[in-house]
Amino acid sequence: MSERSAAPGGLALVEALVNTLDIESGHDSLDTPEGRARFGLTEDEVPAARTLRESLRATLLAHAGHPPHRPVTPLGALLAHAPLRIAVDEHDGSATLAPADTGPLLSRVAAAVAEALVAGTWTRLKACEAETCHWAYYDRSPAGRGRWCSMQVCGARAKMRRYRAKEA
Repeated sequence: MSERSAAPGGLALVEALVNTLDIESGHDSLDTPEGRARFGLTEDEVPAARTLRESLRATLLAHAGHPPHRPVTPLGALLAHAPLRIAVDEHDGSATLAPADTGPLLSRVAAAVAEALVAGTWTRLKACEAETCHWAYYDRSPAGRGRWCSMQVCGARAKMRRYRAKEA
């Protein structure tokens, strides 16, 4: 789990959603009323939110150059059901993509992805390469080649495993 600061803009929503599941412990905050309330979800909406979460995780693993940890519904197939609209600021004429319906989580995630695409930040949101983690994090490294959510935890574990393998 990351000690890093939250992702910028709408990517913070995507990061928070992916990080509702702690793979190592199995704890899923979407199982709690507080966790559902954080995303405006009812109990009936949780299965769709979990499908979205795992599709996002697979995409973030791809951003980091890793295959998904299991088969998932492609993110593009899910986001195709989230209509966006162009919102134009009356004062400065700037335009953004916004959800046509701001309620559903899928629509808010689609708008966040669109915003990140325009800002050039989408591929900086990654999932930790550690198989027991896959925590979402925003890669702020200059070269954009971060591999772990936390160098002190997941990175240190990976380096120690490699070191021990050499010694054996």
